[in-house]
Amino acid sequence: MAQKPLELVAGTPLTPVFPLFLDLPLITGDERPHAPYVAATAEPWPGPVALYSSRYDADFALNTVLKSPAVLGVTVTPLTAATPGVLDRGAPLEVELTRGSLSGVTLEALLAGANLAAIGDGSQDNWEIFQFQSADLVAPGRYGLSGRLRGQLGSDAIMPAPWPAGSYFVLLDGAPQQIELPASGRNVVQYFQIGPAARPYSDYSYRKLSAAFAGNGLRPYAPVHLVEKRDGADLEFSWIRRARLDGASWDLAEIPLSETQELYQVKIFSGATLLRQEQVHQTQWRYSAAMQALDGAHGPLELQVAQLSESFGPGLFRKHGFTI
Repeated sequence: MAQKPLELVAGTPLTPVFPLFLDLPLITGDERPHAPYVAATAEPWPGPVALYSSRYDADFALNTVLKSPAVLGVTVTPLTAATPGVLDRGAPLEVELTRGSLSGVTLEALLAGANLAAIGDGSQDNWEIFQFQSADLVAPGRYGLSGRLRGQLGSDAIMPAPWPAGSYFVLLDGAPQQIELPASGRNVVQYFQIGPAARPYSDYSYRKLSAAFAGNGLRPYAPVHLVEKRDGADLEFSWIRRARLDGASWDLAEIPLSETQELYQVKIFSGATLLRQEQVHQTQWRYSAAMQALDGAHGPLELQVAQLSESFGPGLFRKHGFTI
């Protein structure tokens, strides 16, 4: 009797994992403020994903294991800028996911922090944090997100006029994980390999990356309510600072400082030309007529103000256009 040929089952080749680094502001306040997040997806998902790291491009050590894929995708429609802190009822933002699903929440859940997400250009620093109340399935894997709260956690100063179609979307539901990074590793290039945890990092399925992280959990928020008053030829500017830690309570008589001292960096620009830069300890600054003459300030100008951190440097800048 002739022997039946052995039938081999073809193996499913592993698809390389697609990762994104997100250097985010503090979300709960309990995180390590200097450590970024990593989010990853793949179709099919290969099981747990391992991130290896090194201070140089060799001798990698296991850093983080991602047990679940991130709900990650790209936007199909642009997202125009909107007022932070006010429910954005503009046109739905359409997002096409690599895998996973989205769902809506009640207004009460939204205001309690549900459906937190990040939108950005894929670089580790440039992420706006927002929330959405409704997630309507408009096509397989594509959702329309509406009832949004924009510029959350101090990211309003990052919000561009529009986030264009093709921007990245990441749901901050616990799947993205903070990586291991010592405080001394801030602003130092780190090397990474990421791929299926069941394979060694020398395997073809691993992807190489490198990045340096500022530690944006330490970054001060941009001041708000920047006001200009004229006193003759002098200009008086004032603003209100914000706190990146413990600033949400309505019972506080004053917003917590969150820094070792109160200090601001003030800049005056004419177009791209820096005319003046100063540091001040108060939430106000006078641009006198004598200073204006010394700077040669005239025509349309821009004031920029940022809170200074001893550990981070200047935070995000609030900008205000004015004319002399």
